[in-house]
Amino acid sequence: MKKGIYDILKGRFLINDDAIKNWRFIVFASFLALIMIASSHWAEKKVHEIAKLNDEVKELKSEFVDARTTLQQLKFESYITEKVAVKGLAPSENPPKKIRVKSQQ
Repeated sequence: MKKGIYDILKGRFLINDDAIKNWRFIVFASFLALIMIASSHWAEKKVHEIAKLNDEVKELKSEFVDARTTLQQLKFESYITEKVAVKGLAPSENPPKKIRVKSQQ
């Protein structure tokens, strides 16, 4: 047992006669480690991109709410009356009347 641990620490398992199978495993494990690291970086990049897009969506939603509030204020009758009073227009004193067209049959 003690000799086996010393052989591993000194690297003798890499230069023995049957070392080719050990090298294959080391290359395979290294390849899997590289794939895992690349996958991790790719996933992290996607997470950052999603966070950025979520921030942009929040900003656009607040912009939309602000624009909708402004539009609702512009549609108030008091605001419109105030703006057209400068041009000499005023609301009608008489209520509107319905015009009914009778068919000519």
